[in-house]
Amino acid sequence: MRFLPFTRRAKPEDRFTVVEHLSELRSRIVISVLALIVAFAVTYTFHGTLIDILEAPLPADQKDQLKTFSPTEPFFTILKVSFWAAVIASVPVWSYQLYAFVIPAVANQSRKIMLIVVAGVSSLFLAGVAFGYFIVLPVALNFLLNFGAGTFDTQLRAGEYFSFATTLLLGAGLIFEVPVAMLALARMGVVTAEMYRKQWRVAIVAIAAIAAILPGGDPFSMFLLMIPQLILYQMGIWLAAAFGGPPLWTRERWAGDQEPEPEGSSST
Repeated sequence: MRFLPFTRRAKPEDRFTVVEHLSELRSRIVISVLALIVAFAVTYTFHGTLIDILEAPLPADQKDQLKTFSPTEPFFTILKVSFWAAVIASVPVWSYQLYAFVIPAVANQSRKIMLIVVAGVSSLFLAGVAFGYFIVLPVALNFLLNFGAGTFDTQLRAGEYFSFATTLLLGAGLIFEVPVAMLALARMGVVTAEMYRKQWRVAIVAIAAIAAILPGGDPFSMFLLMIPQLILYQMGIWLAAAFGGPPLWTRERWAGDQEPEPEGSSST
């Protein structure tokens, strides 16, 4: 059995057995898990700094008011914050491993192009996290903490606040991958740029639904989350038009036209 090194990418002309494909998949999963473990060790070491960073968007009177209601809550809260920070830090490694496993099966690309694509995917994700942290999270907190202030005495529970913040940041990072998903579908021939243009109304409804599902839920944070999604949708249309592959239905028609005539048949 040929052994596929962890860092080698398969080529379209390579022929592997099912066992070899599974071995390669296992190797890439092992690398991804190891990357997460290493990242978690680093983020846990600096968990105090991470806690301070996530507390920064809170109003001044709330930063030192986070409460815990069980002996284990501080421990598990720190573990959760460290874990999700490790997930964010591991995205570049995961992106490369996934891309190197899937793409060579359908296209022959140099390592340089693969690194550029992975860098773009990772940059979009990190840009989304930054957008969520600097723009959306402060607006959402300002609205939610002041809503009903004359009626309720709002007290923040540490575990719930950090879950809210990390989920919002991860969600913001994922929605910035919209152009990548659109391009991937276009490259596979599932959709075309023209179909994206015609379905813009459906896209707006889907974008609004995604913005509503993400933590926050207030009109201001929803609006802030919708703006980049609309821009990224337009970017996805441009990428699909520039780099999309031929639609699947045209490929099937072309293949049908190229089928040889059955033996024994003669043209009249």
